[in-house]
Amino acid sequence: MLCFQTVRTKIQAAGAARVRGMYMRSFLIGPNDAGQRLDRFVAKAMPSLPFSLVQKGVRTKKIRLDGRRAEAGTPLTAGQTVSVWLRETPSDARTPPPPSAPFDDLDIVFENEHILLLHKKPGLPVHPDETASVHTLINQARTYLRATGQWDPSAEHSFTPALAHRLDRNTGGLVLAAKTAGALRVLNQKFRDREIDKYYMCLVHGHPRPDTGVLRHYLKRDPEAKRVAVRSDCSDGAKTALTAYRVLAARDGLSLVECRLLTGRTHQIRAQWAAVGHPLLGDGKYGAGSRDRRYGFTHQALYAYKLAFTFTTPAGCLEPLRGRCFALPVPFAEDFRSRD
Repeated sequence: MLCFQTVRTKIQAAGAARVRGMYMRSFLIGPNDAGQRLDRFVAKAMPSLPFSLVQKGVRTKKIRLDGRRAEAGTPLTAGQTVSVWLRETPSDARTPPPPSAPFDDLDIVFENEHILLLHKKPGLPVHPDETASVHTLINQARTYLRATGQWDPSAEHSFTPALAHRLDRNTGGLVLAAKTAGALRVLNQKFRDREIDKYYMCLVHGHPRPDTGVLRHYLKRDPEAKRVAVRSDCSDGAKTALTAYRVLAARDGLSLVECRLLTGRTHQIRAQWAAVGHPLLGDGKYGAGSRDRRYGFTHQALYAYKLAFTFTTPAGCLEPLRGRCFALPVPFAEDFRSRD
């Protein structure tokens, strides 16, 4: 078991060292580490340490900041040094690098030093799941960043490029990935505060009335069934789901609909349209299978086709994106509109 022990010897150099039978690991705080709490940083940088032991180490001065005692919640600044004293060498001081994935078909819509805006194709999972562990959107993005020299996992203590949101496997569209910790923090805040608008295009059965409106429901997740149930109220932990929509065209028993998410719940668009009697075309989980067959759709007709950066508060490193909007062509929408 890893444990702390009182040591009076000081070591100035960053890295790892052994002194009088003790193990000391030190970390030079870089840009992607800055801004984190001291305790959270150590937990990420040394995943073999239980968080309770990290907290104890802070209390007993075995975890120090620039050689001095610091509180667990102290925010870190680039250039500082965190020192961790242990009785034994941890077996996994570093998390192994993520698996590589072919990225030849990685479709980059926009890129700068902080973010990647990616076009995910239907059928590709964003994260590893029970059917795919390597060939995922996030692994493609990380492999691309390593291959282009934009990310070196061996030089990072606590940060790995990450997606700021996700899409279902069979939904295509725009996905944002953060290259830096600062960008990820800003993206998380902007999504939380609804300062990035997400628009979807879908085909639904029937013709919703009125042609514009807001779907209002309460959704309850069922993790075992991997679906959500639509409730009439917020009892039993159900959460409010709001989706603004407008019908763009209607023919042949189907309607092309644009949706804007006002909340971000799992399967929100799919479950809400099914609940009002207009399930998405091709949706095997919430849809109308017998009615889908005549149209030959093999996955839900749903595309996250547009992102608008509608910042109303400071955006830090992402300030250049203020007011910008990115949109993709949607194959099933173009085909639907071109019918006679």
